[in-house]
Amino acid sequence: MTKLRAAITAIQGYVPDFVLTNEILETMVDTSDEWITTRTGIKERRIQKGEGLATSDMAVEAVKGLLIKSGTKPEEVDLMICATVTPDMVYPATANIICDKAGIKNAFSYDLNAACSGFIYALVTGSQFIETGKYKKVIVVGADKMSSIVDYTDRQTCVIFGDGCGAVLLEPTTEETGIMDSILLSDGSGRIHLHQKAGGSLRPSSHETIDNKEHYIYQEGQAVFKFAVTRMADTAVEIMEKNNLKSEDIAWLVPHQANLRIIDATGKRMGLPREKVMINIQKFGNTTNGTIPLCLWEWENQLKKGDNIIIAAFGGGFTWGAIYLKWAYNSWQLL
Repeated sequence: MTKLRAAITAIQGYVPDFVLTNEILETMVDTSDEWITTRTGIKERRIQKGEGLATSDMAVEAVKGLLIKSGTKPEEVDLMICATVTPDMVYPATANIICDKAGIKNAFSYDLNAACSGFIYALVTGSQFIETGKYKKVIVVGADKMSSIVDYTDRQTCVIFGDGCGAVLLEPTTEETGIMDSILLSDGSGRIHLHQKAGGSLRPSSHETIDNKEHYIYQEGQAVFKFAVTRMADTAVEIMEKNNLKSEDIAWLVPHQANLRIIDATGKRMGLPREKVMINIQKFGNTTNGTIPLCLWEWENQLKKGDNIIIAAFGGGFTWGAIYLKWAYNSWQLL
């Protein structure tokens, strides 16, 4: 029996217009362009401005563009998974809201939260529905409005995060393309180093939690860096070894854009030159669930059918993992 795989057949991204540069941040908090660039590699990030705009509004732009690019009708979509840590509301799921705004009526939809690893978790989850033959068209969205949970008086975190979104369409293929393998891992003991203290059932919102700024990102930078730099690189190398891939076999590494030093360490462990590593952290910062699809969107025109791609991520939880993907199309096929 021919094996069914899930292939990415189209991708679309969206970032807000407003550019928050390091120079602007220098006027907001005690920091400098040199300090930010040296430690993170970030020069600017995009911020969603405007009354009443939420994560779903960015996602709708990406999803609508994805449908047009792929020639897919909204009613043809079977499933949507939205990976996010900044949902519009506690409930309903942001994926439900995106579907409503995009006119997707025949799909079931839900959110997935695995912090910065959420997109790869969602991509693998969505692929299972394709591989079983249950569904034909699955949209996976990675979207976050990180500015909504950033404390812009905290120079350790406010320089890192930006807003953005990407969406991919998964469809079945019997060719030797698509999602070939994956490794997904987590360690809940890492939650003490990176989390949002209040807003959940443990510490519901109150005057006290608001006054104490407990609804913002809490991050112990050194601890997170130490775990991320080893786990992300280890898993990327592990999936290469598991599939008998050497560095010369890899066309691209698509790393989560958390920190340039982590990205460089992962590429080095894999034996890849920097020109084979997708990097856009300098202009978008860390958009959490948006980083990986935004990379694929920006590099789409350089991707060739059959390219071996390794996707790697690390996030709060702790969560981390890697995907081995064979690219399924040449960009000219969508023109």
